Amino acid sequence: MNAKYLDEALKVIPEPQILVNVVSRRVRQLNSGSRPMIDAEIGAGLADIALQEIAAGKIGYAPQAKVEAA
Repeated sequence: MNAKYLDEALKVIPEPQILVNVVSRRVRQLNSGSRPMIDAEIGAGLADIALQEIAAGKIGYAPQAKVEAA
């Protein structure tokens, strides 16, 4: 994993735990045959591609609303 891509992605998703979950989910999608949403470098790892997509604003997340106990 390239530290440069990680720093760029952390600017978009500043919470490391959330970033890990988003990258993990995207890597699974790429492994399953999804195409990258960016022009990836030849030989780039799937995690690097996911981080670049996040940094480019192609992937994000929406926080879930908290559910109050009844």
